[in-house]
Amino acid sequence: MNTVQMPQSELQQLLYRAYPQLGEKALKEEILQLGKLLRFEAGEIMMDYGSYVKFVPLILEGSIKVTREGNDGTEILLYYIKAGESCTMSFTCCMLNKKSEIRTEAEEDTLVLGIPLKYVDEWMNRYQSWKNFVMLSYDNRMLELIRTIDSLVFQKMDERLLKYLQTKAKTKGSPVLEVTHQEIATDLNASREAISRLLKQMEKQGLVQLGRNMITVVSK
Repeated sequence: MNTVQMPQSELQQLLYRAYPQLGEKALKEEILQLGKLLRFEAGEIMMDYGSYVKFVPLILEGSIKVTREGNDGTEILLYYIKAGESCTMSFTCCMLNKKSEIRTEAEEDTLVLGIPLKYVDEWMNRYQSWKNFVMLSYDNRMLELIRTIDSLVFQKMDERLLKYLQTKAKTKGSPVLEVTHQEIATDLNASREAISRLLKQMEKQGLVQLGRNMITVVSK
């Protein structure tokens, strides 16, 4: 994590582009004044299991992967967070002063505006657009978790794999994914051998193109 210095006008443009739903001018001015601009490199852990939340992230550029660890130590991917969104678990941990039960990791180089915790609840009472943003964030994450549960219970592994790749490509804004078979297996709680076999089948079907530590999702 590195603190970033940026001209105020450039930062304002990033904020306005990523978060047009935050309508009040006074709210945006407070965010720009109080937020701390941070850059996380791809693969860097932003918040780990058992840690206390230090700030609420507003993602200006890049994306974040959110995972959950089971009792046996295995991890499963819950969802991705992209520019214009935030981590709802950080809202909860912030307001209740509780330790994190998830891990957030920068999926790519990610630029974040860190909001001090004291303002998260305060702005809920002062700014309607901030309250709407927080509530909609909870709603969207609940739908994501429902889809994750549905995929685990109802979908076959090949369907889960294809959906995973499509979601990852959509989040990154590119069909070309720099990812290993082992990383995919970890995210989907599957064996590397099974993932490699399914990817080869998908390549024969014209759904993906495989390269060294690289997968291209083919649009249909």
